[in-house]
Amino acid sequence: MWRAITDSKEFGAWFQSVFTEPFRPSARVKGRITYPGYEHLVMEIVIEKMEPERLFSFRWHPNAVDPKMDYSKEPTTLVEFTLEEVEGGTLLKLVESGFDGIPIARRAEALKGNDSGWAAQMKAIEDYLRRNP
Repeated sequence: MWRAITDSKEFGAWFQSVFTEPFRPSARVKGRITYPGYEHLVMEIVIEKMEPERLFSFRWHPNAVDPKMDYSKEPTTLVEFTLEEVEGGTLLKLVESGFDGIPIARRAEALKGNDSGWAAQMKAIEDYLRRNP
């Protein structure tokens, strides 16, 4: 599971993005979105932490889906994946925080979009891991 969230190619396989650079702490990495309907977008993340087999986190601009809008001046949110050994396997937890810093005019939309988006992505990683143990 660790590789599925920290290897940029594996992450891209389930997240539906193509990254050309590896994930490493402090790296700014861009990925072309391949998710249907969003192929016109490029996502940019800044890797925060990579604590092997335990924590992977990055910052990004949430719900940055309008190609005409410059999100670069906005604060970012923090996305944290944590792995925890539990009976019978590994538990993957996802928390995205920092929405209180997003401009009020788009905060609710960003929160709603990312909430539904992460629900779909958690299903996507589950399916990916089932196919690629």
